[in-house]
Amino acid sequence: MNADSKKAALRMIPYGIYVLTADDGKGNVAAATVNWVTQTAFAPPLVVVGVKADSGAYQTLKSARNFALNMLGKDHKSLAFTFFKPADVSDGKISGQAFRKGTTGAPIFLDAPGAIECRVTTIGEQGDHHIVVGEVVDAHLNRTLSGRPDANILEMKDLGDNVFYGG
Repeated sequence: MNADSKKAALRMIPYGIYVLTADDGKGNVAAATVNWVTQTAFAPPLVVVGVKADSGAYQTLKSARNFALNMLGKDHKSLAFTFFKPADVSDGKISGQAFRKGTTGAPIFLDAPGAIECRVTTIGEQGDHHIVVGEVVDAHLNRTLSGRPDANILEMKDLGDNVFYGG
């Protein structure tokens, strides 16, 4: 297989940008930028997310058995970069972001256009990112959306010509 062709072809897959949050109730709160996300079923509503296996966010999610996906808006480019590194919880904020606890206890960012909360149903531990299947148990809209819902979220391509994932 040609490595350059493989990389280019895999980078053609479009990605939204989200911040996965989890709180295990034992003092461990995580927030990490993720982009390998898709809905996989309507009934029950299921999503899958790829989470870096050696990350603190993954360990907190595994312990919590639930998580939230905070959708980032087009105006949240800096937040995507903020959560590429471990989160800092202080002064009632996560890395400077105000939040409230959702139904599952997972943090929901007040400035995110929307969020979903999921209960972990399955984890596939293979590769450097593990696949987490979550059943959507609650959904939040923090503001009125205009146009198509998917046109309101930040996408990987919005982060600049030199920001890629995959390949």
